[in-house]
Amino acid sequence: MGKVADKNKTKTSKPKYSKELYLKWYEQMLLIRRFEEKALMMYGQQKIRGFCHVYIGQEAITAGMESVLTKDDCIVTAYRQHGTALGRGVTPKEAMAELFGKETGIVGGKGGSMHFFSKENKYFGGNGIVGAQIPIGAGIGFAEKYRGTDNISVTMFGDGAARQGALHEAFNMAMTWKLPVLFICENNGYAMGTSVERTSNVVDMHRMGDGYGMPNEQVDGMQPETVYEAISKAAKHIRSGKGPYYLEIKTYRYKGHSVSDPAKYRTKDELNDYKDKDPIKVTEKRILDNKLATEADIKAIKDKVKNLIAEAVEFAENSEFPDGAGLYEDNYVQKDYPYLE
Repeated sequence: MGKVADKNKTKTSKPKYSKELYLKWYEQMLLIRRFEEKALMMYGQQKIRGFCHVYIGQEAITAGMESVLTKDDCIVTAYRQHGTALGRGVTPKEAMAELFGKETGIVGGKGGSMHFFSKENKYFGGNGIVGAQIPIGAGIGFAEKYRGTDNISVTMFGDGAARQGALHEAFNMAMTWKLPVLFICENNGYAMGTSVERTSNVVDMHRMGDGYGMPNEQVDGMQPETVYEAISKAAKHIRSGKGPYYLEIKTYRYKGHSVSDPAKYRTKDELNDYKDKDPIKVTEKRILDNKLATEADIKAIKDKVKNLIAEAVEFAENSEFPDGAGLYEDNYVQKDYPYLE
């Protein structure tokens, strides 16, 4: 089983992949970061209400993952999910409008921060119940196998959700039936404010797959390259019909669990250590050091992202709130559900 790279290694190295791929990763990570920063600002102005869990620090996972997956693959995840949704193809306008509770949001303003959904993008949420998405992901994998597709069900959860009993049931069924599921634990070190070390004797969480004979490994989630490589390997295994794969992707969130969390359970030294490994800063340095792009090219990407975020906020501000008459719409699904065809 693989081990995470030396966490003290922060120097940039020579690029392993194309200029186009590095710039794609950089732009996608920067878009997620700036979207989340703006979301926090808008929350402070009370334009976004309710729960709000931002993805700041974890952007390399989405960037590396989406450069492997196809648009026909499915994703289901937890409530820290704005970045995952943006990577899947949900637009900043749709996402911001949903946070504002507007009718132009990705689910008409009814879902808010935790419950994005997009049939078009094969994005099945955004789930608010801790760990509930794990058996859902196994079920989606079962549906794909039943239909005879080559698609993967990517099922993402945090280190806290990995302690739920539903995970063990889903792992058992997925291995027994050889379901095409890629289980990903985004291990950012803390389940709300409780560290992994305080919740289990098994701190290398990928080892949980051993009890089911499920191939597994630990991955450095602070670099898009390592995520890309691990998911490429896992996807090849799954698409060959060998069944599920489990990745523990070690990452870090720079903000609290939610907007209401001051994160006082972490030391400043710990936070600063991880900020030195910021995936956006490291990737930008690698691009510039290796002359894959110029300072002007980087500025152009930053300006593009800045404009996209500004347009998203303007769109959300100018959109209408849902009509109360629509309260009872979208509660039931009938014959148009994709897996009932």
